[in-house]
Amino acid sequence: MSVTVAVLSLKGGVGKSSVTVGLAGAAWQRDRSVLVIDCDPQANSTLCLDVPPHTFTLSDVLADGRPGIASEAIVPSGWGPRVHVIPSEEALAHRDTATMPSSAARLRLSLTGVADRYDLVLLDCPPSLGELTRNALAAADLALIVTEPGFFALRGAQQALRAIEVASTSINLGLRPAGIVVNRVRANLTEHTYRVDELRQAYPNLILDPVIPERTAVQQAQGACVPVQAWPSPGAREITEAFDDLIDALLSAHSRPQTAIIPATREHS
Repeated sequence: MSVTVAVLSLKGGVGKSSVTVGLAGAAWQRDRSVLVIDCDPQANSTLCLDVPPHTFTLSDVLADGRPGIASEAIVPSGWGPRVHVIPSEEALAHRDTATMPSSAARLRLSLTGVADRYDLVLLDCPPSLGELTRNALAAADLALIVTEPGFFALRGAQQALRAIEVASTSINLGLRPAGIVVNRVRANLTEHTYRVDELRQAYPNLILDPVIPERTAVQQAQGACVPVQAWPSPGAREITEAFDDLIDALLSAHSRPQTAIIPATREHS
């Protein structure tokens, strides 16, 4: 059963693209077919996935918008035949503004008959609630929120959940939150422990376990343009186990009945 997941954060620098490619690596390790759609003009996922020279990008797909046109922009990654990519480019930033009432549906329409060819489709969203993120939410089955254990973590999670709630009542009635993944956690830091506990208290049913620890293996694997699951180090093995559990959580969320999204309203210092 195919599942499409929008990976989002409304705050930059939390490792959203690292989570996206980590999940792609978990699917790769299971011999699953995966399509990564890089919706972020920064193109970090495109870079990490070692995409070869290409003619078309997501910007061209959204400019066209015809049913199924996304297939013409799909390219193989450097990770092997099971991982494909619709790459990004800086020019994609010009597509982040609504041009017509139905512009948020262009990605979903372009994926008609395309997404179903893959076991997993991952949408790496930009760190803002513009038209690119709205397109990703309109095309997704699940929305996965990425945060880090910092001062603004709770507020960022609240904003992202509200965005999902708005999308699920307007542009995509089938959208549901997959949960919140806390990334780059250093368990030896009191501040990180406090912020993770704060998030658990606010969203006891949405925080996904395990949290993703901060390990240099992630940056090393990305620099080599290989899955962290293929990087030979103890830290990489720890990250591999975390993403293996995370992909199980996504599949479980996809099979659960849809429930209402109730964002927390309590603010913390």
